[in-house]
Amino acid sequence: MNLANIQAAIAERHIDAWLFYDHHHRDPIAYRVLGLPEQLMATRRWFYLIPAEGEPQKLVHRIESQHLDRLPGEKRAYSAWQELFDGLKQMLAPYRDIAMQYSPNSGVFTISLVDGGTIDLLRGLGKNIVSSGDLVALFEATWTEEQINTHFAARDSIDRITAAAFEEIGRRARNGGTTESAVQQWILEAFSRENLVSTDPPVVAVNANSGNPHYAPDRSSSARIGEGDFVLLDIWGKKNLPGAVYYDITWTGFVGKAAPERMQELFQVVREARNAGAKFVEEAVAARRTICGWQVDDPVRATIARRGFGEYFVHRTGHSIGVEVHANGANMDNLEVHDERRILPNSCFSIEPGIYLPQFGVRSEINMLVRNDHALVTGKMQNEIVLI
Repeated sequence: MNLANIQAAIAERHIDAWLFYDHHHRDPIAYRVLGLPEQLMATRRWFYLIPAEGEPQKLVHRIESQHLDRLPGEKRAYSAWQELFDGLKQMLAPYRDIAMQYSPNSGVFTISLVDGGTIDLLRGLGKNIVSSGDLVALFEATWTEEQINTHFAARDSIDRITAAAFEEIGRRARNGGTTESAVQQWILEAFSRENLVSTDPPVVAVNANSGNPHYAPDRSSSARIGEGDFVLLDIWGKKNLPGAVYYDITWTGFVGKAAPERMQELFQVVREARNAGAKFVEEAVAARRTICGWQVDDPVRATIARRGFGEYFVHRTGHSIGVEVHANGANMDNLEVHDERRILPNSCFSIEPGIYLPQFGVRSEINMLVRNDHALVTGKMQNEIVLI
């Protein structure tokens, strides 16, 4: 935990303090931001208050009184619920606007981790509870230069693997065919050679399966791939190094000499929408405009809606990327939630519009890295359906 950086971020946002609270590991964000061991036993409630200025304060139960000793600050202990209430009242007395892992109306539900009863308790003490969303994004989803280098290293490997996977599909298709599961296993073996890891295996989806945004093949139900089939590859991974961050892309291909017009039409719409999102981000960052996640979703979604496919674009435009493939920064989302979190320098996210029909689905996914004065697409951009 870098206390000075946390306090500077709290002060910059004109918040009085950031209050961390947990029991039974209900808030994993707190452990990561504070640098607490994830295996820490937490059967009783603990609170850790970091003010914009001054010394942090702790409130812990007497039977787990050592839990926060690795963190700086004055410690109070409680046993009875009355002591807990009085301890909170004293600890929070100088402060009004307090950030917590909370989102109004649970809008950004991935950070809305504080239970309603605790919010009621603190509001009863006259406190204004505000969302820690932008603070969490700063400390969970912005990258160091070393992490940025691991992203580009993962990109180089995954771009090679993706191109080779299409070639492998073509070879197998012309020699009796293959299956989604077999191609998935081939990609995982390539991951091992390239020192890549991932929380989940890649998506290999053919024809109707590509119309399911979260399709996952398995050996028992894996579809065959052969001549005349449409194939979607969604591949994400990171280098097997401490602190490494993900690279996450989706490409599509057709096994044959020319993709049908309907497939080409949908791909062109998706490509146009993807490019509209990238252009919006690039221009906004170059102009030093502060933008939020929902603002990136809008031009992408509007492009698809204008072409008559709005009802078939059923998910957000993109997600934050970090040490986890879905990180805790701003998502490009004005559909599933109205994401008002700011897009911060040194953060990365996907732009991945899709159109999903019963017969097949098209998605094109790129990653964008934002710097102080410019934004860039970090990998190759697919401009035509790959002919396999």
